[in-house]
Amino acid sequence: MGLFNKLFNSSSESKEEKALPWQALTTVSQLDEIEKRSLGKTQLIFKHSTRCGISRMVMNQFVSIYDLDLNADLYYLDLLNYREVSNETGYKFQVLHQSPQLLVIRNGVAVAHASHGGINELELGKFV
Repeated sequence: MGLFNKLFNSSSESKEEKALPWQALTTVSQLDEIEKRSLGKTQLIFKHSTRCGISRMVMNQFVSIYDLDLNADLYYLDLLNYREVSNETGYKFQVLHQSPQLLVIRNGVAVAHASHGGINELELGKFV
C-alpha cells in the first residue's frame, strides 16, 4: 500500500492550502465604497459562478498564483447568489458581464478586466 500512496498521493496532502484575504461583495452599496477606496488603493473584484466548473478551475489557478504581497483589496462576488450586485458592478464600472471575471478598479474606474484564462494572464503588479 505504501508504494501506491507515494505514486498516487494527492497534492492536497503535500501542499498547504493558500487562503486569500477575500472580502465578500454582497451589497450594491459596497460598490460605492470600492469606488472610493480605489482612489488610494487598487481594488480587485473576482466574479465567480459557483455552478461552473471552468469558473472553479480559473479561481483555483488564481488563488495559487496570487501574490499576497500585492497592495490591493480583494473582493469575491458569488454572482449566482448576488445577481443584482453582479449586474450593478457591470453598470457602475462599464464592463460587460462575463464569468468568471476579474475587474481591476483604480481611481474610480475599471482600468483592466479579464475573463476565463485571461484572468491569470493579467499582470496585477502594474496596477498597484
